[in-house]
Amino acid sequence: MVVIGAAAHALTGSDSGEPSASAGGKAPSPSTVSARAKAGEAPADTSKPSPSPTSTQKPFDLGPALAPVTALFGDNRMSVAMLDVESGAMATYGHDAFDTASIVKVDILATLLLQAQDEGRRLSTQERTQSAAMIQKSDNESTSALWTRIGSASGLDAANERLGLFQTQGGSGTVWGITQTTAEDQIRLLQSVFGDKSPLSEASRAYIQDLMLHVVGSQTWGVSAAADSGTTALKNGWLKRTQTEKWDVNSIGRIEHEGRVYLMAVLLNGCSSQEVGINIVEQASRASATAFSRKLGEKSTT
Repeated sequence: MVVIGAAAHALTGSDSGEPSASAGGKAPSPSTVSARAKAGEAPADTSKPSPSPTSTQKPFDLGPALAPVTALFGDNRMSVAMLDVESGAMATYGHDAFDTASIVKVDILATLLLQAQDEGRRLSTQERTQSAAMIQKSDNESTSALWTRIGSASGLDAANERLGLFQTQGGSGTVWGITQTTAEDQIRLLQSVFGDKSPLSEASRAYIQDLMLHVVGSQTWGVSAAADSGTTALKNGWLKRTQTEKWDVNSIGRIEHEGRVYLMAVLLNGCSSQEVGINIVEQASRASATAFSRKLGEKSTT
């Protein structure tokens, strides 16, 4: 797969896709997270890369389950990764690199919090305001300010070494939305946010979780389509590329499906429109979760 566009190409319009950029282990319950979500209030944990999302077993191949979806692709390209939190089992489809669009905002916040931990401080009022707008509303102006605050790509890349993201590279200059990543790296990022083995402190993890649990209603699409119980924490990204006029549409998050908790990432590019991309991402999320849950159920009965 050839990633659409080069790093030098600028974003068009709102990377987050909002009408106005200034307008978009088992995790704790929302009430528990909210009670603990005071950014940077705890000292930094001992820094160490988050564990690889791959278990000793070969990942379950989602290709057959996704065949009805990929048959409709045309020029689209997609990658999916899922982690069953309890067993550590993985399921994957595709391994290519994609533009992040606005899902990079979770990575930017994780970087900001790691840096604050290193400095032994809490986030400032302004940083908390910008962080909330960045995750809950996908606000681009706030994101650009925090991108500069963390040191842009060099700051992100340094933090990702500690988070265990080795297939992610920060976007050039001010263009954070064309940071390159893989679906499996996004699972590693989600492990650092929702798991206990993370360089992020408990307070930092709780803060990110709380924001991802409370995104604005218009942005609760994507991997949440596969959730059938409990709460969903997610961050979506959508971006129209200037050169191709095609859309990137991505979704990452934590879902509950058929009694299991999953971390999930669906990355897609080459879409004719944002709406088409959302539809494909949601179809892929449902098909992947159903097939993986069935496979895990078969293992538990043998």
